[in-house]
Amino acid sequence: MDPDPRQYENIDINDNDIHNVVLSYLIHNCYNESVESFIACTGMKQPTDYLDNMDKRKRILHCALEGNALNAIELTEKLAPDILNQNKDLEFDLLSLHFVELVSCKKGTEALEFAQTKLSPFGKEQKYMEKLQDFMALLAYKEPEKSPMFHLVSAEFRQQVADNLNRAILAHLNLPSYAAMERLIQQTIVVRQCLVQENGKDGPPPFYFKDFIRS
Repeated sequence: MDPDPRQYENIDINDNDIHNVVLSYLIHNCYNESVESFIACTGMKQPTDYLDNMDKRKRILHCALEGNALNAIELTEKLAPDILNQNKDLEFDLLSLHFVELVSCKKGTEALEFAQTKLSPFGKEQKYMEKLQDFMALLAYKEPEKSPMFHLVSAEFRQQVADNLNRAILAHLNLPSYAAMERLIQQTIVVRQCLVQENGKDGPPPFYFKDFIRS
């Protein structure tokens, strides 16, 4: 017999668990001032292993989000040496981000030269070929943001690169690469998919966030 979800209604949520989830999210995304305020309000202990490098991570992510990929690369190599040599996908994305910025600034000649010197070596691997073709196609449009490859010049693409860079740096520093809140959401999705398969057309029982806080 399936358990009655109402049996969980009177379970108290542990405030410390919630605080840890919120703090993890703030630190992961480098919200320095919010972290300080939250710690002061809750009386939590400062997690120095995160805070020591948060300012540096914030500068790196800001550069990536602003499209200043070369500065992001330089600062990343200072904080986490060899990380890009060990992660070619990330290096390609950052170099591509700089190429896109040159194209967006109407520096077509400079963009082409940069692609020939920095991006063309990636063309030796099949998995980069299609991506390279899409990036190079941007040069054919006076308004790249209106081209079929418009997503490559979007803020969403910069955010994606910045998120991947952030996770890679955290992993390099032997810190969790995903915030607790992200893990909870991922777990919720997986569990719901399993329940859908198990319950078929009747669908799964409702979710209670308190259950996942305790996982």
